[in-house]
Amino acid sequence: MTLRLLHTADWQIGRIYAQFEPDDAQALFEARFQVVERLAALARQHEVHAVLVAGDVFDAQTVSDKTIRRLFNAMQAYAGPWLLLPGNHDAALAESVWQRAHRLGAVPPNAITCLQPGVQLVADRLAVLPAPLVQRHTHADLTDWFAAAATPSGMPRIGLAHGCVQGVLPEELDSANPIAADRAASAGLDYLAMGDWHGTRRIDDRCWYAGTPETDRFKANDSGQALLVTLAGPGAPPQVQPLPTGRYRWRQLDARLAVPSDLDDTLRLLDATGPDDVLQFRVAGLCDLQGQRRLQAAVDSARARVRALVHEAHGLRLEPTPEDLAALHADGYVGEVLQQLRAEQAGGEADDPQARTARDALLILARLLDEQAAPSPARPRAGA
Repeated sequence: MTLRLLHTADWQIGRIYAQFEPDDAQALFEARFQVVERLAALARQHEVHAVLVAGDVFDAQTVSDKTIRRLFNAMQAYAGPWLLLPGNHDAALAESVWQRAHRLGAVPPNAITCLQPGVQLVADRLAVLPAPLVQRHTHADLTDWFAAAATPSGMPRIGLAHGCVQGVLPEELDSANPIAADRAASAGLDYLAMGDWHGTRRIDDRCWYAGTPETDRFKANDSGQALLVTLAGPGAPPQVQPLPTGRYRWRQLDARLAVPSDLDDTLRLLDATGPDDVLQFRVAGLCDLQGQRRLQAAVDSARARVRALVHEAHGLRLEPTPEDLAALHADGYVGEVLQQLRAEQAGGEADDPQARTARDALLILARLLDEQAAPSPARPRAGA
């Protein structure tokens, strides 16, 4: 009989986005609950037999009781089994967020919290072999027991794990929570549902990372999805279909300004952003004061249009033109200060602290002179 599963992971419920402005951080915080609601709707739409959540359901052990309750409320639209695995962020410690959830009575009967290794028979349809993390980092492969685990004949064997598949992911990730690259084959698994890597990634035909369902970083790693896994029967190769789940697009825009057309191109890219974009905008190179004004106006406009924006301009060097300086009407001592700031900025690399300070001071002074030169609003006459 055909078996359908929804594989997801790395919900990171309760994550705090401190790098953003408070209202944007709150919206991204809420998005993680909303994507769980979408997962529940997808599970119901595709009539899956179970949802597999491969670790890091919560972002930290210290999330609030309210956050715990809200998470399980977000799962209500799907009444079938949810199998929830502790990961490195929410490991099954002696005292953990999972124990607190159970004490609160927040865990519904259809949510199976896999806090210990051992075969879980689900609805007489599948045998799930979970490998929960019981501490944040381990240097042993917690899936070793899968191969010797007995499961009912003719019932699909599904592994559920959170960690780093060895020799596949970047080398710097191979230090903790290791999992053998051939685990699905060596343990006779029909499918191994993985978590920890935040993007969708195929390891082999029977082993996949689902990635986080709501993108949470600027690194392009094919995130914002869940996996619909279909098995025609025990031993049959799984059919894996990515399903879009995320709302926000995390985008990086790196601009280097050298000629006027570079600025025009950059402004067009900024203007093309929309309300579902989370944008990291980094600009470097050379720019005159008039160009900087245009650039800042575009950034301010984008900041009001996108969901969240991080702007970095440490590598931008201001090079006022003679026309810029003439327009500022800076003469005497003020003109000398402007020239000195230009010289200090030019005397160092773009990331040199003194050069950056000179650039910032130049920008502030130019802005003050601009404001001083701007005509004041006409005052209403008495009795008008």
